Amino acid sequence: MGQPDQRAEGTGPFTTRLTWQPPGGGTAVWESRPARRRGLIAVRPPGAADAHDAGADDTTLGRMRRLNAVAATAFIIGGALFAAGAAVAQFGSGDATTCASIYFAGGLFFNTGGYVSLLQVVNAPRHVPGGEGALVARGWRWWSYEPMRVDWLSAFVLFAGTLVFAVDLLDSFLQGLTVQQVNRLIWAPDVIGCVLFLISGHLAFAEICHGRPCLRQRDLGWWIVAVNQLGSVLFMVSALAAYTRPATGSLINADIANWGTLTGALCFSAGGILQQYERP
Repeated sequence: MGQPDQRAEGTGPFTTRLTWQPPGGGTAVWESRPARRRGLIAVRPPGAADAHDAGADDTTLGRMRRLNAVAATAFIIGGALFAAGAAVAQFGSGDATTCASIYFAGGLFFNTGGYVSLLQVVNAPRHVPGGEGALVARGWRWWSYEPMRVDWLSAFVLFAGTLVFAVDLLDSFLQGLTVQQVNRLIWAPDVIGCVLFLISGHLAFAEICHGRPCLRQRDLGWWIVAVNQLGSVLFMVSALAAYTRPATGSLINADIANWGTLTGALCFSAGGILQQYERP
């Protein structure tokens, strides 16, 4: 980082793109998302006009593909179940317990997707700053603590958000709650989970745009982040509309709450479908 032939880009304390000259000459460019999602690093050999993508070893790429498939599938199913729960609530085709059960099942898939997304970051191949343009895999790990990495922080906050949602979904099975208890035990965790999802999405944009606003219409990773962030916004709209008025005991707007959840959940399912194609 302090060497004169290396150039770091990013936002705040986070480095999301690093350019350096390998010992053998030429140029190597590491970018956070392509490296951890697709196992790629851009290398331009000495005297070459264009760079080419160098990949990690086959064993690492296979591990990355499996993790990506599990995470993407979990978000597809979780989003579909949340959408189904919202549809049941909106169109009155089931009671409150039925809706809560569908939401809870969807929440389990969101928990799975969130944790596997964190595993993708923890077990992603790493670059060697100042070394040859290559990605090196470490041994398998179930956990790491790397808050100075924006990809780790984004995935961790996302996973934390899914766990907070789990509290909300479990509390929704409770019966005989007062309005104050409903707002404290169900609504508050819902809002906190939405805030965490929004923060995770903001960090993901910072990673892919290197700290600057950007629109990358031909970048699949950008679209995945954008679609998921739209889903987070719709979830927040839904959560705010689901606040129970103490004076009347009714929601601010049940229709907005249900439709916000339904459309937001479909965004996460769509993001999962797109993620299936962002693989090594």
